[in-house]
Amino acid sequence: MSGHSHAKKVKHQKEATAAERSKIFSKLSNEITVAARSGGKDPVSNPRLRTAIEKARDVNMPSDNVERAVRRGTGEETGQVLEELLLEALGPNNTAILIEVITDNRNRTLGEMRRILQEHQGKLVSEGNVRWMFERQGGEWVPKSDVVVAADEPTTQLLDKLFDALEENDSVQEIYSTLP
Repeated sequence: MSGHSHAKKVKHQKEATAAERSKIFSKLSNEITVAARSGGKDPVSNPRLRTAIEKARDVNMPSDNVERAVRRGTGEETGQVLEELLLEALGPNNTAILIEVITDNRNRTLGEMRRILQEHQGKLVSEGNVRWMFERQGGEWVPKSDVVVAADEPTTQLLDKLFDALEENDSVQEIYSTLP
């Protein structure tokens, strides 16, 4: 049987692992760049940058990549201009969702988010429609206790599929919802 060698199997596994690492490194690099731009290049005085660098170290991101991302954020190195967005959406059964996005093309990303949400019974909503249900605590969006809603099993399955689809998008950094 041709094409079924052990070497090919190992090659495909390595390629899949490399693709996954590349995706993670790309997201973390964008996060570091935005953090450096908003608070400076010193991790001691910029807690957001410090947290992003710690995340990068946790997944063994090369220090050259981290340094390049910091330089891009401070303007020392040219590259794509990244923009940070907080999108508000309603998912299946009107579950409130906040999506943190870092992108180099706002219109493309908004179109991608609309498409993903529509495919999974959700929709983008205008600013303020969902954000009031959350409060910022230590860099995280946490749902207020009076808006946390338990979902039934079919809704939970739909939301899991939606969250997986959103996570697949390179621009999406974090997803928050009113689920417990």
